Amino acid sequence: MLDSLMSQVSFVEVFNFCVFITFTICYTYQLFYVLVVLTRKAPRHVAQRNHRYAVMVAARNESAVIADLIHSIKVQNYPAELIDVFVIADNCTDDTAEVARDAGAIVFPRSNDKLVGKGYALDYGFKAIREQYGERGYEAYFVFDADNVLDVNYFREMNATFDSGAKASTSYRNSKNYGSNWISAGYAVWFLREAKFLNQARLTLNTSCAVSGTGFFIAADILEEAGGWKWHLLTEDIEFSASSIAAGTRIAYCPTAILYDEQPITFRDSWNQRFRWAKGFYQVFAHYAGSLVRGIAKNPRGYRFACYDMLMTIAPGMLLSIIAILFNSIIIVLALSGVMSVGQTVASSLSSIFFCLFNYLMFMFVFGVLTTFVEWDSIHSTTAKKIRYMFTFPLFMLTYIPIALIALVKKASWKPIRHSISVDVSEFSDAADRERA
Repeated sequence: MLDSLMSQVSFVEVFNFCVFITFTICYTYQLFYVLVVLTRKAPRHVAQRNHRYAVMVAARNESAVIADLIHSIKVQNYPAELIDVFVIADNCTDDTAEVARDAGAIVFPRSNDKLVGKGYALDYGFKAIREQYGERGYEAYFVFDADNVLDVNYFREMNATFDSGAKASTSYRNSKNYGSNWISAGYAVWFLREAKFLNQARLTLNTSCAVSGTGFFIAADILEEAGGWKWHLLTEDIEFSASSIAAGTRIAYCPTAILYDEQPITFRDSWNQRFRWAKGFYQVFAHYAGSLVRGIAKNPRGYRFACYDMLMTIAPGMLLSIIAILFNSIIIVLALSGVMSVGQTVASSLSSIFFCLFNYLMFMFVFGVLTTFVEWDSIHSTTAKKIRYMFTFPLFMLTYIPIALIALVKKASWKPIRHSISVDVSEFSDAADRERA
């Protein structure tokens, strides 16, 4: 009897230890990223010449915010004649197209209820630009969401990155509504952490970064070679990143090109969006894990780590935590129902669940605090909210666990998120000047 009890406890402990070791081995390198950012400066580029760009914005019922984005592009510290803005008014039922035209954009209306999603809209826009404006000789294509606004130096800084030879590059993603509530702040801290402690470290170490949703460019020859925007999974940005890195294309990062993004403020919108992301990551992993593994083995030495890093980015790492929690929960149910011995078995499983959740929350709290303090001056909100949302950030991240679990078994589809926060990017510049004064 005692031997049976000890074997049950040992089995539970060994399983939980294996999960912990696997997670540690896979992701410890990201702690090294933090050290790199805190001890080394990111490289800077200086452009030798200005290049010509097309901007693509896929917009669906975005009349409340689209003009702000276009205005922030029109007032750039960069030659206006070298930037053309194209808005794909995708299945719109409002006056997005009219508002965008009045603001100075070239608009392509699109109606297609079969091929739904940002990737299809971008493909439609790219092909329309190539057909109607191909003679203008665009050297790269920028992609923004309609709710974005750009710092006045955004194109000047990204041009320096493109001029240095980058075939694709993402930028610094800030938020225009950090202070709305704990949900928007959770997003904001996550994207700031991604920009600072992932992409900046990758840039400094000369490995590949990853495109995240909005605020990036792709060289024209990459799109031409692909025959358009061919990435149509639920997370087309991550699909592009995985596809490019597996093929040996390095994605750059420009920490001085600042974009402000509007974040959801209701839990329903947040759930729907993150559910789609979770499902999209599973799709990308299923499609590209094999290519990335082969890239680790076969790519030139400088690109092998980039393949590993991207593999870990799309790998369902949170499932390790979910598996551990579910496993220990099943053990507890079996013990309480008499199938297994009670006592030490239940105690061991309960402690493992607590350990798993506690460590996850503490890890996120530390990252939230570190990100907030390192990026303090870049977060446009009050001191009280910055401190308060350091404590709610782990709770925001905790809600990813049920989302990731449900995304395993439930179908996902694109659902619109209403954007309504209109801002002039100069408001952020003025606030930064006041803080420095």
